[in-house]
Amino acid sequence: MFDRLRKDIRAVMERDPAAKSVLEVVLCYPGLHAVLMHRLAHGFYRRGWFVIARLISQFARFITGIEIHPGARIGEGFFIDHGSGVVIGETAEIGDNVTVYQGVTLGGTGKEKGKRHPTIGNNVMISAGAKVLGSFTVGDNVRIGAGSVVLKAVPSDCTVVGVPGKIVVMDGHKVDPRQAPGEVNLRHDQLPDPVTDVLVCMHKSIERLQKRVRELEDQNLQLAGLRREELTGCRERCFLKDGDL
Repeated sequence: MFDRLRKDIRAVMERDPAAKSVLEVVLCYPGLHAVLMHRLAHGFYRRGWFVIARLISQFARFITGIEIHPGARIGEGFFIDHGSGVVIGETAEIGDNVTVYQGVTLGGTGKEKGKRHPTIGNNVMISAGAKVLGSFTVGDNVRIGAGSVVLKAVPSDCTVVGVPGKIVVMDGHKVDPRQAPGEVNLRHDQLPDPVTDVLVCMHKSIERLQKRVRELEDQNLQLAGLRREELTGCRERCFLKDGDL
């Protein structure tokens, strides 16, 4: 228990540059408080004491603004930064060294029973406001951009952005080849935007089409000019012949 507590505190110290001391983290970080109370509630939940488990989770929600169902399984080094509005469903499974930001939802898509929430791999970063909805797996070393809505499985070592979420392959399926093994990449300000990429491609295509249209217009004008000269010459020759006659 104490070893896991140390890992949770170390995760905050390593990933939040605003953290000044262990005492500050222990006393002032709602994300850490929510995780610690969830681990207590999860223990009761596993033993079948569901009402007590839910009471603990509701109390945690009241004081932290973070709702984690006591049935969710969370690995070591889990860090909720800021945390307000975070919702994690009952059958969600979260691996080690996962970071989530405010407004993240790990939820379901219907009223089906059984496994209905996502499984998150190791070393995953989920940015502010992202929604991961459904019973599927998000692989290891994945980054999910802010405001994205992920509705299907995501392989390891990639980035997801957009609504609905689109997988963006980077550097041969690696998010960052310079990233050390087991390190969580928190640079969610450097995610690609597939919508912008499509608009840029459309703009380039329109420019090429406009250039081609201008070339064709110039060719037509040149051809029309030659025809007018030939027609004018024919008329002049015909007039001279008529005059001679």
